[in-house]
Amino acid sequence: MRHSTDDRLGDERRPGGRARDRARDEAFVRALYDKHGVFMLRVATGLLRGDTHQAQDVVQEAVVRAWRHAAVLDPEAEGVRPWLVTVVRNLVIDGHRARRARPPETDDTALRDLAGPEHVDHALSGKIVREALTDLTLQHREILVHAHFLDHSVAQTSTLLGIPRGTVKSRTHLALRALRTALAERGYTPC
Repeated sequence: MRHSTDDRLGDERRPGGRARDRARDEAFVRALYDKHGVFMLRVATGLLRGDTHQAQDVVQEAVVRAWRHAAVLDPEAEGVRPWLVTVVRNLVIDGHRARRARPPETDDTALRDLAGPEHVDHALSGKIVREALTDLTLQHREILVHAHFLDHSVAQTSTLLGIPRGTVKSRTHLALRALRTALAERGYTPC
């Protein structure tokens, strides 16, 4: 969550217990941003491999830490820049360590591999059909396996089972009708 500078500097006392001078605090923070803000953002973005949102948070925290040391820091002095870069670097390292210490965050790509409704529907349909097949006679199951699951022609099924082609056709018709009945008993109506 981002905080405005006023929110972060909101208490009435400065670090060290002295009364706060709001105008001086604002001038200090403004001078830090004006002179070093772009540079700190560039350093933070580089350290964070292009994550500008995170880099902005790091820069804001670095400015708050500088404000806490405003009594000894001069935003106009060139010596303050190395100190700010060290603070930015340490904040990035601390953030990296904190992320490693907790479980990794996931994004939407992990959700794509989860079974969706279409996979569940397909699996449930297959289970219901397999259960319904157990209600059929051995001859009806055998015909359906050859004709529909193995995709054999009537002639191939006739040859493999050693029965006439007309019998293959009539058994297939009767087996499908028995399968529809078994599915309906289970409350399933195929599309």
